[in-house]
Amino acid sequence: MASSPRPHRSATGVTTTLTADALAGRTGYDPAFLGIDVPVPRPTDPGIVTVPLPYTHFTVLLRPDRKLAAATTVAVDGATLRDSDRDSDWRLDPRVPASSQAGHELYRRNRLDKGHLVRRLDPVWGSPAEAERADDDTFHYTNAAPQADVFNQGMQLWLGLENFLLDHAARFDRRLVVHSGPVLRDTDPLYRGVRIPLHFWKVAAFRQDGALAATAYVLEQVPDLANVPAALAMAEAVGNPPPLGPFRTFQVPVRDVADITGLDLDPLVTADLMPVTPAAAAAPARERWRELTSHEDISLGRP
Repeated sequence: MASSPRPHRSATGVTTTLTADALAGRTGYDPAFLGIDVPVPRPTDPGIVTVPLPYTHFTVLLRPDRKLAAATTVAVDGATLRDSDRDSDWRLDPRVPASSQAGHELYRRNRLDKGHLVRRLDPVWGSPAEAERADDDTFHYTNAAPQADVFNQGMQLWLGLENFLLDHAARFDRRLVVHSGPVLRDTDPLYRGVRIPLHFWKVAAFRQDGALAATAYVLEQVPDLANVPAALAMAEAVGNPPPLGPFRTFQVPVRDVADITGLDLDPLVTADLMPVTPAAAAAPARERWRELTSHEDISLGRP
């Protein structure tokens, strides 16, 4: 199995400036990539405003009110993936106002990392020019979310999920569709005008025995403190970054991701390889979550 990549940091960490023309011709994620229609998730609440932003092989659904993505979707062609050791600088997307994006100011002089939502290497496939463009496109702040600057087993598992699933899909066509994003709650701690998410999610879709299959995951960075709400409130009151804990990665039912994000994840709920069973339906969602200690803990077969 391929080794898990470490988080990538740009060479300078500064913001570069682009014009809208620099992103002309981006077509974004193709919903027919798997041969079965898998659309970009959309909020089920019609009152939530989102802006779709196409890039190379992926699309970001930006929530301007939160300055972060509500969801991202990337097509991963494992058969033509390319290695990349490029260094890029983060930049704002010129197609939307700077005030709608969490940019450099959020990450300045603190221990927050710019976490890629679309994993940097996932869209890097196709021709050399196409792959290079996709790599650069992942460095837009619209594809970033603030994460703890720790690297532990939970984060290693999270970053290696696509590699593990591509290895599984090697018996089929080595294609994945990956939805991902932060869990955006109104109670997330506020810092520099941005509410910092404490959980992230990922749903991977692929073909298995000719049929659509899906698995879902949650990454949490909740601090390991006796009184988490008080600690978060104190940090917010004095304008400090919220205390963030070591990462923990869980496999969860797709339905639970739909519930906690308020996103329409059809048709992947019915394609879930770890669905909510009738016996577990009445239990609290967290009791259905399986904490991962290795990728071998992942369920890839229907019960």
